[in-house]
Amino acid sequence: MAIVLAFSGGLDTSFCVPYLRESLGETVFTATVNTGGLTEDDARVLKRKSTRLGAADHFLIEGRPALYRDHLRYLIMGNVLRGGVYPLCVGAERVVQARKLVELARRLGARAIAHGSTGAGNDQMRFDSVIRLLADDLEIVTPIRDEGVTRHFATAYLEERGFEVHRATTSYSVNAGLWGTTIGGAETLTTKDPLPESAYPASVPLAEAPDSPEIIRLAFRGGLPESIGGEVLDGVGLILRLAAVGSRHGVGRGIHVGDTVLGVKGRIAFEAPGPMILLTAHRELEKLVLTKWQRYQKDQLADFYGMLLHEGQHYDPVMRDIEAFFRSSQDGVDGTVTVKLFKGNILVQGCESPNSMFRSDVATYGEEAALWDGRDARGFCRLAGMQAYMARKARQEAPS
Repeated sequence: MAIVLAFSGGLDTSFCVPYLRESLGETVFTATVNTGGLTEDDARVLKRKSTRLGAADHFLIEGRPALYRDHLRYLIMGNVLRGGVYPLCVGAERVVQARKLVELARRLGARAIAHGSTGAGNDQMRFDSVIRLLADDLEIVTPIRDEGVTRHFATAYLEERGFEVHRATTSYSVNAGLWGTTIGGAETLTTKDPLPESAYPASVPLAEAPDSPEIIRLAFRGGLPESIGGEVLDGVGLILRLAAVGSRHGVGRGIHVGDTVLGVKGRIAFEAPGPMILLTAHRELEKLVLTKWQRYQKDQLADFYGMLLHEGQHYDPVMRDIEAFFRSSQDGVDGTVTVKLFKGNILVQGCESPNSMFRSDVATYGEEAALWDGRDARGFCRLAGMQAYMARKARQEAPS
């Protein structure tokens, strides 16, 4: 029988290839679902590494279009940031990866799917929940979790078999994807210290960022980005372009502390210039075209949507309900946003839309309005505070 292993080429999944072959005596196929900026050179390295580790074959599966279509566009529409900080770099990727692994396992006639998740993180829930939902007849094999394998043990295990392990791999766990990169290491096990500059793989330190800002102009249609500086790009290409531009200026770095699926607190560092630029611009455009109650409801639903996606609950039907609301809310979210990138900062310079509710011909904030006069304003002010006024009166007059 055969096992399909989700393979990133990192320490944990590299350990899994020889370990599964030796402990179970079965054929191991590795699969990398490209949900990030994987280059042709990266793909060749993964193929060679998988073969050296003993896999029967390696499969590279394109997952970026599905990631954007099924997930990222809704994160943009919803301005979804976990804890108001973290753009959910990993949660959506795992859904796509698990789905593609199931499809491959069916094609190969495999009996099981393996992944390198630990027993302490969120990824185990994301992989397991999707695989069980789509293929409850397939076994899920998780040697890192089930055997309690540490990174130092995995390093020693591979080195004993003649496989070189870079020390940086042992020190830091890096997950690079289309929607950003997460970094975990010794510093993220506590909440006291930041990560060293060297732990961030792509973005430049602020001290090395250009001394001149860069201005970019983003155009949106129906709430989704369609061009940068007039150049039309598809969703994947646009995010990759913003990641490259933002990395040069050190934007998009952050550290997030939040609640894990298992109920404990967790801390993760990330660099996500593309998402942070997009969400900053999109949020500003929405301020022009949506009513305050649309934005209020979106904020509530976005927080809930992000929590469920983070916890591996993408397939709960309520997610489709929220997505329908997001799509409806983006009708008319068209326009352009000008953003300045400078030494880690994303600064909105201006915004315009054909559907803007910012109407100087109707009302000028702090001055005068064409739709009402002073008498209307006086009455409105009196009525607006009526509930609070009546509550105060009732409490003052109540017998003690």
